[in-house]
Amino acid sequence: MEREIRLKRLRFRSWHRGTKEADLMVGGFFEAHAARWSDEDIAWFEAFLEEHDVDIMAWAMGAAAVPARLQGRMMDDLKTLTYVPIQQ
Repeated sequence: MEREIRLKRLRFRSWHRGTKEADLMVGGFFEAHAARWSDEDIAWFEAFLEEHDVDIMAWAMGAAAVPARLQGRMMDDLKTLTYVPIQQ
C-alpha cells in the first residue's frame, strides 16, 4: 500500500512542476517508466523531484553536467526524451 501511495504522490508532483515543458518531460518520464521501478528507483525519483526544472531540463538535453548523486540508469533513461508526449 505504501508503494501505491508514494507513486500516486509522485505522479501528481511529476505533472505539476510549474512549467508546461517540465510537466511534459517529468510527467512523461514518470508515465513511461514508473510501473517497473524498484523501491530504490522510487527513492531516486523522489530526490530528483526536489531539483529545479531548469536544471532537470538542462541535464535531460545534455546542456549541463549531471551531478554525481543523480547519475546512473535513471538519468540515462531520462535523457532519451522518447517518452515526451508530442501534442498535435
